[in-house]
Amino acid sequence: MIETLHTLFGTQSVLIGTILPFLIVLTVVVFVHEMGHYLVGRWCGIGVKAFSVGFGPELFGFNDRRGTRWKLSAIPLGGYVKFAGDEGVSSSTATPAEAMSPEERAVAFHTQPVWKRAATVFAGPASNILLTIAIFSVFFALYGKMVADPMVAEVRPGGPAAIAGFQPGDRFISVDGDKVETFSDVQRHVSSRAGDSLNFVVERKGQEVQLTATPELVEQKDPLGNTIKIAVIGVVNNQELGNFRRIEYGPVESVVQAVRESGFIIARTGQFFSRFFAGREDKCQLGGPVKIATMAGQAASQGIDWLIQLTAMLSIGIGLLNLFPLPPLDGGHLLFYAAEAVIGRPVRPAVQEIFFRAGFLLVLGFMGFVVFNDLFACR
Repeated sequence: MIETLHTLFGTQSVLIGTILPFLIVLTVVVFVHEMGHYLVGRWCGIGVKAFSVGFGPELFGFNDRRGTRWKLSAIPLGGYVKFAGDEGVSSSTATPAEAMSPEERAVAFHTQPVWKRAATVFAGPASNILLTIAIFSVFFALYGKMVADPMVAEVRPGGPAAIAGFQPGDRFISVDGDKVETFSDVQRHVSSRAGDSLNFVVERKGQEVQLTATPELVEQKDPLGNTIKIAVIGVVNNQELGNFRRIEYGPVESVVQAVRESGFIIARTGQFFSRFFAGREDKCQLGGPVKIATMAGQAASQGIDWLIQLTAMLSIGIGLLNLFPLPPLDGGHLLFYAAEAVIGRPVRPAVQEIFFRAGFLLVLGFMGFVVFNDLFACR
């Protein structure tokens, strides 16, 4: 009986503490993504048959005055917008134009000019990125940002920095030609460049000194307590030399800072995947639904602020993932539309079908890979 109660309450705890926050975060991100498709599609004069959060059987919904069915479906792991004449923005099939009435052709997705279709498809990932910028803007406006001067307080013996000749009191001026203003700027340049030889310029006793160091991977704990691998050169900043301080931002400045932060994440994500496919990144850095659900539970336990920040990170991640040039992702459609704009006609359906099948298998394989990582390889 006691074991049964422990199992029951343990299951309830997992449901409330992990699965529920994950579904809330995912629902917000998916809703924003699909709303981007919907709004731009409407602006382009495209008819919308359905807007669904989730897949599978409808749980409940309603029809608006324009004939769109808004619904919540049983499987809360995605969503879709179904446009007139098409199965959806991510579909490769459509009703033949000759089988449609003039009124239906006027609002059908696949009969629209290529720029309208491209704008509608791009709006989904763009909305995810804009959500991240909006969340960051609010956080910067409310809390500002803690920064520290780019000073070296300590050099870890035997580390890359020690081998390169760094000394306590050095002040970073640039990393690989990019000027740095804070210690975080240095960390950003270094953290994703394990194994790369980086050129540093530091100020030492009023003189500029050029040094070269190769960051190495070390295990650290992230703010949620997860073990991650990050590249470092082995220098430490402290309160005395670092001059830790909080920068406050006004409404406009917070947006500018949010755009910069989002731009950094986009650049680092692109850099990560280029290194990953070259075999230069740890596969365990990639996480799937299980890892994201775990992080959502950890973030929720820290407070609503942490969960909102996770929403921002997941939103920009899903937006960028959808821009990969693989059908059935949005980026795959944009690739076809670019080809159509160049050759002056749509890519032949048979060719599209081949790419859609191949792309679907690749996406399915990638999802299987990250789930395997979550459950077995990287626990």
